[in-house]
Amino acid sequence: MVVIRMAEVTDAPALLALYRPYIATTITFEYEVPTVEEFTRRIAHTREAYPYLLCEEEGRVLGYAYAHRAKERAAYQWDAELSVYVSADARGRGIGRALYAALMELLALQGVRNLYGVITGENTGSIRFHERLGFTVAGVHHRTGYKNGRWLDVVDMEKHMEGEDPPAPLRRTEELDGAQLREILCRRAKEIR
Repeated sequence: MVVIRMAEVTDAPALLALYRPYIATTITFEYEVPTVEEFTRRIAHTREAYPYLLCEEEGRVLGYAYAHRAKERAAYQWDAELSVYVSADARGRGIGRALYAALMELLALQGVRNLYGVITGENTGSIRFHERLGFTVAGVHHRTGYKNGRWLDVVDMEKHMEGEDPPAPLRRTEELDGAQLREILCRRAKEIR
């Protein structure tokens, strides 16, 4: 049975194992594989304010997605940057889409109004993925990251969410209605093939 749930710090080793192969690619601009301790810290930090979701089947992590604050100044507090990673052997099942859709629903409940994806220019699959979810290209940073012996472009994508003005203060993930959160995660998990 496929389940989407909130990631816990104890999931760090499994999430790091899924992320590790990405380090050799240009999908992430990290050069070194983080330690389990560092990955644990990242999950804990994210969970302080934003959702950090994972998808698992029979205890095996198939993918994960999370959001974090896009920029630090107070006026940007309604903006979030999203990331998703799916295990190579689990692609094509709709896991990334289900995780992102659940994440976007939860962020809307928190009061987030602007969503951002920051994607390596050559990662056309991720660009198309974001477009299918309603994101549009906001701009391109040319030759901004150097990895694997070459300069790479980064595409900024954005999606605007509906809401009232002025916006209410953001709600932390833990402030969301538990039943509503579970309903969203359960419903989105059923979309996975």
